[in-house]
Amino acid sequence: MTSPAPALRRPDGAAVRILVVDDEQMLTDLLSMALRMEGWDVRTAASGFEALQAVRDFEPDAMVLDIMMPDLDGMAVLHRLRQSGNDVPVLFLTAKDAVADRVAGLTAGGDDYVAKPFSLEEVVARLRGLMRRAGTATQSEEEPILRVGDLSLNEDSHEVERGGDEIELTATEFELLRYLMRNQRRVVSKAQILDRVWNYDFGGRSSVVELYISYLRKKIDQGKEPLIHTVRGVGYMIKAPTQ
Repeated sequence: MTSPAPALRRPDGAAVRILVVDDEQMLTDLLSMALRMEGWDVRTAASGFEALQAVRDFEPDAMVLDIMMPDLDGMAVLHRLRQSGNDVPVLFLTAKDAVADRVAGLTAGGDDYVAKPFSLEEVVARLRGLMRRAGTATQSEEEPILRVGDLSLNEDSHEVERGGDEIELTATEFELLRYLMRNQRRVVSKAQILDRVWNYDFGGRSSVVELYISYLRKKIDQGKEPLIHTVRGVGYMIKAPTQ
């Protein structure tokens, strides 16, 4: 597991803006969910012409742009943006994995390229890199500590404590707990957990989530008021006892 990345903000302190352009609704919904979990402001477009209008209205800090679209493809969208003087960083997203397609996208003025199927974590990491290099976003200096009730998790040192008592977690347990704490009071499904913690697609084994939730409960909740809750048929949520 990699170390957590610091939050990114616009130079004025506002949330970074990401425009996701793809004609597959399920994919845009999935990407939007993942990017919003980073604290980013996300808007979507389902066609090339919608994307051009959204760029004018939304002024994004970066774009995730599908190449294959029914009206105006990603290459044409990018060409129009660059012709108008707009240099927003662009991460191309496409089912094509041929070297020629990758070269064509980058030659046209794209900044990076991800081929489907992909990991949501990879898309987030590449967008971070694009925005840092372009200077459109900077790392925040906020304290890297997540808190839920008397439970604290330090994202830099990987130290976890509850009620002042240190808790030893494996790398995977830490990533699972961090994901839950980043989304406290929000129910997350097994599929979401698999993708964010294990980078599996929705065909991953949900039983591994149940197993690691049980490990966490033994270390976090045993003998104390429970913080980790099961929402039957939906997923899991972490919240403070008084919330």
